[in-house]
Amino acid sequence: MLACRLAIPRRLSTLSSATANALLQPHAGLIPASAGSETSAPLLIEGGTVIDGSGAAPVSSQAILVVGDEIRSVGPEAVQAAGAVGAPLPGADAVRGPVRRIDASGQWVLPGLIDAHCHVSFLEPSSNDELFFHRPSEGLTAILAARDVKKLLLAGCTGFLDADVLYNVGADLRDAIEIGAVEGPRMATGGNALLTAVGGTAGRLIPEDGLRGYAQVVRSGEDIVRTVRRQIKHGADWIKLHISGLIPRQISRGEISVWSIDEIRLAVETAHALHTPVVAHVRNSDSTRDAARAGVDLLLHATNMDEEALEAVIDAMVPVCPTLTFQANLAEYGAAAGASPELIEVFRREIEDSSVMLRRAYDAGVPMLCGSESGFTITPVGEWHGREMEAPRDDSAGSNYMRNSGGGESDIRVLNDRNHLMSVVSKGRAVDLTVPWPTRRPFRGEKVAQWTGVPLTRELALNIDKKRASK
Repeated sequence: MLACRLAIPRRLSTLSSATANALLQPHAGLIPASAGSETSAPLLIEGGTVIDGSGAAPVSSQAILVVGDEIRSVGPEAVQAAGAVGAPLPGADAVRGPVRRIDASGQWVLPGLIDAHCHVSFLEPSSNDELFFHRPSEGLTAILAARDVKKLLLAGCTGFLDADVLYNVGADLRDAIEIGAVEGPRMATGGNALLTAVGGTAGRLIPEDGLRGYAQVVRSGEDIVRTVRRQIKHGADWIKLHISGLIPRQISRGEISVWSIDEIRLAVETAHALHTPVVAHVRNSDSTRDAARAGVDLLLHATNMDEEALEAVIDAMVPVCPTLTFQANLAEYGAAAGASPELIEVFRREIEDSSVMLRRAYDAGVPMLCGSESGFTITPVGEWHGREMEAPRDDSAGSNYMRNSGGGESDIRVLNDRNHLMSVVSKGRAVDLTVPWPTRRPFRGEKVAQWTGVPLTRELALNIDKKRASK
């Protein structure tokens, strides 16, 4: 255990320095995330059962002292330090001001959740058509994303990565959170995802060149270098590569690799030269293998691996965020949500075909992160951040905590139930969980409108006329 923070989990401590620093650390050059929090009174959380995220057994009747934006001490020392307000702690500044107290007796106290795969700026589209053609305003997108980001805090999520965004909304939203203009979790962001002309998962909706939605098409090595450098200059914490994609005439193959390993290496080397990590969408063996060998810092999905891909991931010890929540929601609840049977089967099979290899990667020591892909109608923001079973904890943000009233040790599903959340502390401040859940009406043109649900054939019209005549 570190002096003033909880111990870093063994698996997460193996993250590369670039990955660990960029996942949730404040962007260089802006006010640090703790700015302004020193005005908050020290907070003592007493009596709860603490799960520290390290894999150690829960410890009952614990106390945690939070000062500003960091955890100063845990255990009996926390109570002693809080009782001697104004007295300096070893290696730390003095604790000043009255101490606020939270009685967590009979409750669980655990680090806030990290969601390593969100899409807050997408505004929950139900189709690629909506995502790419029904988000015409950067200003409105930013305003609505700022409204939605509060939902993560209300769900106990105190840190997240939004790897690719519409327009440049991610950097603006992150900056607004850091200066206190918007209430939200710690945020790390990418810019627009880099795609080759083959595209990603939207087929011919992606143009041959230029920008559409979150997708920036790159056509040459020079284009890759220029785009990476531009995104970093404009504030991206991460560079996102969409390495696998679907070819419309080859849907039965599933996603295939649409980048060469030399192209991936060029993007990685360019980003790393500017001290910026790279995250990649990879959903087949070739793309996962090449991304791992090329030095990508975080793999999203890494599904459908073969032995060669698994070996490359283990050799590189590159962190993986499987993001199976999206697939699981479709497989289990897709029919009720109106998804097609074909789509449901595709995602059900992806989980089934990938679970063994992902487990083998985990058993070999590969760091695993939790991601929900929140930002679509099948994964609305604030609803599913705790679903993946091995949810990581928010260690980089030491004072981010939440209390939970039910069975956190034996049934992790309670993390996905806001009714069990008693309090959330983010960046040294308590989150008001009594505020109404943010809701809104669709804006004009946000959803795909249909003239009719079915073709109005003459036969259909005659049948309607017959029913009317019989009444």
